[in-house]
Amino acid sequence: MEGSNEAPHDIENPYIRILSSMSSELDGLLPLSNSCCIYRVPEELRRVNEKAYTPQVVSIGPLHHGSKGLKDMEEHKKRYLQYFLKRTGVSLEDCVKKIKDREAELRSCYAQTIELSSDEFVRIILVDAAFIIELLLRFCFPIQLESNDRIFNKPWLIKFIIPDMLLLENQLPFFILEDLFATGEVLATMPSVFVLSSIFCMVSTSLYVKIDDSGSFSSFQVEHFVDLIRTLHLPTEEENSQNQGPFETLPVPSMTKLHQAGVKFKARSSNNLFDICFEGRSLEIPNLLIQDDTELLLRNLVAFEQCHCDCTYFSDYIFLMDNLVNTPNDVELLVKNGIVKTLLGDNNEVSTLINSLGKGVTLDKASFYYATLTADLNNYYKKPWNKWKADLKQKHFNTPWTTISVIAAAMIIILTLIQTVCSFSQCAQR
Repeated sequence: MEGSNEAPHDIENPYIRILSSMSSELDGLLPLSNSCCIYRVPEELRRVNEKAYTPQVVSIGPLHHGSKGLKDMEEHKKRYLQYFLKRTGVSLEDCVKKIKDREAELRSCYAQTIELSSDEFVRIILVDAAFIIELLLRFCFPIQLESNDRIFNKPWLIKFIIPDMLLLENQLPFFILEDLFATGEVLATMPSVFVLSSIFCMVSTSLYVKIDDSGSFSSFQVEHFVDLIRTLHLPTEEENSQNQGPFETLPVPSMTKLHQAGVKFKARSSNNLFDICFEGRSLEIPNLLIQDDTELLLRNLVAFEQCHCDCTYFSDYIFLMDNLVNTPNDVELLVKNGIVKTLLGDNNEVSTLINSLGKGVTLDKASFYYATLTADLNNYYKKPWNKWKADLKQKHFNTPWTTISVIAAAMIIILTLIQTVCSFSQCAQR
């Protein structure tokens, strides 16, 4: 039959539907952005303590906007936008245009695709950015507070707002705060958004914020508030090169085990939380204040590092502290030596907190900040002589009287031995 060796043209390709569907899906994927800096917390971290990552009073940005329990703050935020426009004399239209012009860049800062219309997205960013700027100004300059301010005149409310502003999922890109701040010429005489934010972080959190030698804040390029706090804690390049390396040793012995091996503990006078040092038999650790916001702050810093950063200083710090603390007795040694100050209930609660902070955290063993420190501690602990010497001292020289008694007993033995030798010598001469 003519044409019998050719496939009929009217038979449909069996793969055409799935090919068309998958092609559309692939074509619809947006290119990955280098600007991405605001993430949903990974599930393995969130399930340990969901509340530590979830805003309780106010939503900032699109990720939690409209969530149950956060809607009451929307009117307060709009009033702060109104105050901002009045303060600066800038028109609402100019502010909207400022946000609209950078909408694509703003959207690219979020790891999750934001399923909001352009108008709704711009509205959320503008209201929240103006709210943050007004809150920073009123926080740093209380004299500017209105007599009827519904936030600062209610201490319980600002107490809950501050932690919400430090959550990874509750952030705005820092550049939009700077852009909006710059629109008002009247704000040119004010400290920068960076300085205001640094003061806010220093006063409202339990972690130290560094100031340079001149007494003024150094300016860094930061992504948002969580990144700001992390950046202000970063070690110097010299400190980093001296400590960082591959993690090859066994887990670090606990505080109790190190104490039994003769290690002394001391609160280190340092401006850097990560500046932990082991020299001779002395382990020096900078002060750590543990209060209500400490867990929330550390968890969100660690989550940001796990999602975004090449160097995971807070994650490494948590790993080290988790190794040092296994029981309330370990916490007791930290408290007794002035290293940890806690406003929580008891040592058992602190021990549980420290041990839970490391759950779900991935450690980069090829680039561990405390590689040198952990190797030194393990090498010291593995030497039997250090344990024997410490055991002897702790059991037999733990008080002045036992020390005197042992010395006296030793002298008696020595004198008796000398007397015996002399007597034997005299007998031999006879």
